[in-house]
Amino acid sequence: MTAAQAVLLAVVVLPGTVGAVLALTRAERAAAPVAVLTAGVTTALAVAAALARPALAHPFVAGADFALEVDALAALVLPMIAGVTLLVLVFAAGSIRSARPRFHGLMLVFAAAALTTATAASLPALLFAWELMGATSYALIGFRWRDSARVSAGLTAFVTTRTADLGLYVAAGAALAGGAGMALADLPAADGPWRHVVAAGILVAALGKAAQLPFSFWLSGAMQGPSPVSALLHSAAMVAMGGYLLLRVEPLLASTGWAGPAAAWIGVLTAVLMGIVALAQRELKQLLAASTVAQMGFVVLAAGVGAVSGGAAHLVAHASTKALLFLAAGAWLTALGTEELAALRGSGRRWRVVGVTATVGALSLAGVAPLSLWATKDAVLAGALEASAWLYAAGLGAAALSAAYAGKVLWTIWRRGVRAAVGEGGTGTVGALEQAPLVVLAAGAAVLGVLALPPVGRTLAGALGGHGEVSPVELLVSAALALAVLLLMLRLPAPEPGWAAGWLGLEAAAHAVVVRPALGLAHALARFDDRVLDRAVTAAAGAVPLLARAAARADDRVLDAGVDATADAADAAGRGAARLDDAVVDGAVEGLAGRVRRLGQLARAPQTGAVHHYFLQAVAVLAAGVVAWSVYAGTG
Repeated sequence: MTAAQAVLLAVVVLPGTVGAVLALTRAERAAAPVAVLTAGVTTALAVAAALARPALAHPFVAGADFALEVDALAALVLPMIAGVTLLVLVFAAGSIRSARPRFHGLMLVFAAAALTTATAASLPALLFAWELMGATSYALIGFRWRDSARVSAGLTAFVTTRTADLGLYVAAGAALAGGAGMALADLPAADGPWRHVVAAGILVAALGKAAQLPFSFWLSGAMQGPSPVSALLHSAAMVAMGGYLLLRVEPLLASTGWAGPAAAWIGVLTAVLMGIVALAQRELKQLLAASTVAQMGFVVLAAGVGAVSGGAAHLVAHASTKALLFLAAGAWLTALGTEELAALRGSGRRWRVVGVTATVGALSLAGVAPLSLWATKDAVLAGALEASAWLYAAGLGAAALSAAYAGKVLWTIWRRGVRAAVGEGGTGTVGALEQAPLVVLAAGAAVLGVLALPPVGRTLAGALGGHGEVSPVELLVSAALALAVLLLMLRLPAPEPGWAAGWLGLEAAAHAVVVRPALGLAHALARFDDRVLDRAVTAAAGAVPLLARAAARADDRVLDAGVDATADAADAAGRGAARLDDAVVDGAVEGLAGRVRRLGQLARAPQTGAVHHYFLQAVAVLAAGVVAWSVYAGTG
């Protein structure tokens, strides 16, 4: 493994490992410093990896590697994810005051999943990161788990995105079936029918993560999480990764002939409709959530029309802008105890650093020149104009809506004659750790538009492909439109269409179309279980005693009888052997013993103890020997 590959591996492994360890410990005081230090080191490593452009792969299954690569697109996005994570964790160090190890640990794991997603070069790596990102988002949204509403919101987000994530599994299977392998760069080479299935699966999964129509509603509930979670999730992590994936597979979308236009129209319609939803909101975080969906619509539009460089620039600039606005909202929520726009009137005057930096973010969101989203948004619109005049017109309308809801925020926080009051639960203060990241992010919101302006925009377009620089006329049109809408918002009350306030009723529609039928199916299955399966099991259970009694009778009548007969036969054989022993063996032994006793008696008879008897016996034996020798010699 080369040094560059080791750096790439460290970018994804370091925050994941430290985060997992932190989440399992109780180091309350050390959690925030360790997390910030880890995020800082990860940011430095991400910059080094972006410069070195390494790639590594490890065999996963036949025809599919677990592959990571820092190409031109990842080199742009990787430092963005790491840098925003660092700033959000600095803010969290001052705002999160309970369960810090669990919070900071989960945030690091979440960031590691996003970093892996950005560098994934194959479907196995992407699936791993995608799943981990979804699981940690659920844990972070429901971080304050004693509040059932927060847990429910996290579950809604998890189930909705998981439903869309099934598209990735379909895409992986189709990629293998299509013979192209599972490398993202090779997907356009899949066989004709399978290529369309791959594109459809990835498109659905990406739209779900990016909260595009019809999946947008889950992002509203995700606001139940702590403000640092919202800042990272909406700006540089999960939602952004949905749009990023479509930019990554833009060649696949273009190769089908239909997926690109479908993505473009879904993106621009989402930008328009969710812009109206944002305008209708009366809570700051809800407004920002809807605006996130709308701005991701521009990224999806860019992927659909092939404006990859413009979409990437918009993704990066939006990350800085939206992280800034969410952290500012979190600072006001902590200080004032509310996120109601009516209660935030004049809040920009009370805390100047928060107010000024939030103003930079809102003006950037509105598309005011020369701030970041002015140029990046126009780079996307230039690509839309090349594809379709209708797409361009809809995109221009979405840009005007961006200026409208940004103007609503500005009018609220700088309203004269009103001073925001500290409500119940508010601290009345905004600490230095909460203010410092806002300044850095405001600088990004101000200058990152250079990514879409010449000569940087031209260079970026050459590296990423897609369209080149935008024309001065288009830049002037979009800047004039944003300024006109902002001035109009300062003079007229912001419209709040009631039909859009509830996020277009998407959650209710999802319940009607998906949840209720699913519950009906579940109830039907439950009835089937009660009436069929349970009865079958009960009948089988009733048959078991009958079988047991039959087996017992067989045991009594067959097995036990056989054992008893065997025992009786053994007993009879034992008694016969005993009789044979008594009558034959013992009698023979006793008879032999009697004869031996008589022989012994005869042998003892000559043993009188008299010496002359021994001499007579010796003479007799000697005489017998002489006779025997004479006989033997005579015959010889």
